[in-house]
Amino acid sequence: MRVLIVSDTHRVNENYFRAVDKEKPFDLVIHCGDAEGAEYSLMSYAETDFEVVGGNNDFFTSLPKERVLNIRGNRIFVTHGHFYQVNAGVERLAEEAAERGCSMAFFGHTHIPFMSEVNGVLLVNPGSLTYPRQFGRVPTYMVMEIDGYGKARFKQCSIVEE
Repeated sequence: MRVLIVSDTHRVNENYFRAVDKEKPFDLVIHCGDAEGAEYSLMSYAETDFEVVGGNNDFFTSLPKERVLNIRGNRIFVTHGHFYQVNAGVERLAEEAAERGCSMAFFGHTHIPFMSEVNGVLLVNPGSLTYPRQFGRVPTYMVMEIDGYGKARFKQCSIVEE
């Protein structure tokens, strides 16, 4: 199973479209928030299952603020991250995911790609496809592949401007 993980597209969707075209086929897209009302366009373009949570810039939305997904034996907590102050550290997020029985947490908000295990929880931030903040400011996303045994592997990917 292949999963495209994105975040913080902020209604500027060109790099999202590039990522989808580059990574097809996949089975699921997970958007970690701040689609800013473009979630239906993003969902339609992906032509596959699509899960999205609301971010701090998703005003006037009925999107869920958090989700727990079960994907091939992996219990994953999905949130934008602002409720857990991820700009100041990821410990609260790791605690919340563990309390919900999750072995992974996907989040956004910082616009910086990140992957690390904290207290037994794998934390994954795909970065931002629109307004990256890490050194070099390259738009990023992640691809997760889960084998038949439920083992997940991750690849950080980027969109290089031509």
